[in-house]
Amino acid sequence: MELLNENAKTIASELAWFSDVLKTRMNQYFAGVESPSDIYSITPPSLAESKSVYAELVQHYSLDFPERLVMILTLIPHIKPQLLDQFFVKNKAFNRDFTEFGGVLVKNHKGFIPTGETVAFILAGEDMERRFQVHRLFEADHIFAKHTIITLDHSSDNEPFLGGVLQLSPDYIELLTLGKSTKPNYSSRFPARLTETMLNWDELVLEDTVAEKVEEIITWIRHQEEIISRWDVARVIKPGYRALFYGPPGTGKTLTATLVGKVTGRDVYKIDLSLVVSKYVGETEKNLARIFDLAEHKNWILFFDEADALFGKRTSTNSSQERFANQEIAYLLQRTEDYPGIAILASNMKGNIDEAFSRRFQSVVYFPTPRYSERKRLWTSIFQGAETDENVDFDALARQYEISGGGIVNVLKYCAIKAFQRSQPKILSDDIIAGIKREVSKEGKTMV
Repeated sequence: MELLNENAKTIASELAWFSDVLKTRMNQYFAGVESPSDIYSITPPSLAESKSVYAELVQHYSLDFPERLVMILTLIPHIKPQLLDQFFVKNKAFNRDFTEFGGVLVKNHKGFIPTGETVAFILAGEDMERRFQVHRLFEADHIFAKHTIITLDHSSDNEPFLGGVLQLSPDYIELLTLGKSTKPNYSSRFPARLTETMLNWDELVLEDTVAEKVEEIITWIRHQEEIISRWDVARVIKPGYRALFYGPPGTGKTLTATLVGKVTGRDVYKIDLSLVVSKYVGETEKNLARIFDLAEHKNWILFFDEADALFGKRTSTNSSQERFANQEIAYLLQRTEDYPGIAILASNMKGNIDEAFSRRFQSVVYFPTPRYSERKRLWTSIFQGAETDENVDFDALARQYEISGGGIVNVLKYCAIKAFQRSQPKILSDDIIAGIKREVSKEGKTMV
């Protein structure tokens, strides 16, 4: 609550400063008032004594007058939209809005949404040199873009650069107001879910060779900064890591990615590529861009499930469908290469992925159907805590039936339902066999 109050107090003083700047610019523009003669003589409030997140951000990045104005202007529609109502004044000469004010209206908001043109009007007026300087605030190497704080959102490719809408990252909206950043919810704009598990690392059942490769990923996550700095290899090694998990369904790809996050203290967001891929040209890239832009500085592990939805689209070599699919694949791999965090793609079939693409992963891990020794551990671990009939022989089940860990979980769920229907808490051997038959039939097979 104290941090909330600090943020509110700091932002209130920043709003008062902005109001003075805007009033001065309006007076200069409409009435030729020249006192003070320059908006830059209106000193921003001192934040030296403030303990708010807003003050910390300003001081951390040493934001100057124009940058602070852009910051508070971008925040205003979220906290005090009426402060921008004066931009609704009509240009009587043309009976329309003033072009130089920029801004847009959106469907569910009655206020004025500022654009880059709004920034240019306030900071530069009719000074062309200062207007050109405004462009620099939104270039790719500026801290606003580099740290995904503020961006210009353009609705079309041929839109003037400063016509883009000012967008403040949702994380920063929460940080600057509430003092904390909540985890994003699943939505059409962020088709990813935080994936968690109650299992621990020592409960994960993997073949030794698979476990060894996964441990390499964990080692990189824990020591990448030390590796890069100690050996001075930043010029050739990027901070991110890309891995491809492939193998039959139910073999532990998702659980492994989730546990990698758990043991390294990182959130794992599972993105179902089948929901990201669009039939419309360019939409898939936009959907992917939103995910990567939001994750850019979060230290998340991005787990792209169902990668076959993208790689499997590739058909004949001359089809337009394949050309677009290749563009989407190339974009995904390029963004994973540039992503400073951990990106893991999961696929059921490695055959869908060209060798040229495979080489762009630091690690390619095959998750096979578990062997007898792994199956025995899985049966014992998954059914731990369940009351079973004395005839149940997990060793025999492991020897006789080739079934994945995900399949065994489904068998347990089936057996629990059957036991409940009998009002009997004990799982019978017949229930397990029936459950295995159900799992085998899913693959179009029959069980002898």
